[in-house]
Amino acid sequence: MKDYPDKMTAEQARTFRDDVLNIVSQIPCGKVTTYGHIAALAGWASHSRMVGRTLRYTPEARSLPCHRVVNIAGRTAPGWSRQRTLLEEEGVSFKSNGRVDMQKHLWEPLMTLTKDEKTETNDGTN
Repeated sequence: MKDYPDKMTAEQARTFRDDVLNIVSQIPCGKVTTYGHIAALAGWASHSRMVGRTLRYTPEARSLPCHRVVNIAGRTAPGWSRQRTLLEEEGVSFKSNGRVDMQKHLWEPLMTLTKDEKTETNDGTN
């Protein structure tokens, strides 16, 4: 597993997991977002790979639209051939190189929280 420069405590990891699942649950049909964008929204921008692990190994993620998460270049997850089919069924278009057309389908929520803002919100001081 990657050695992250800003390691999480067990409590922060649980919060990160919950935030990731919550963010993924909000991705609208016909849109995609990236692992990195989700990590940044959760307040841990350098943890995009951890987003992927969270989605793969958390049982609750099976009921979420995880197929709407792609990498920054619009590539689907390796070894998950059904992901493209699910996206196409929702109207997501792909370029000739096999990648999602990110200009058309990228979902970027209006509000993002930094790690500091999340800490202030979570500890009740804001």
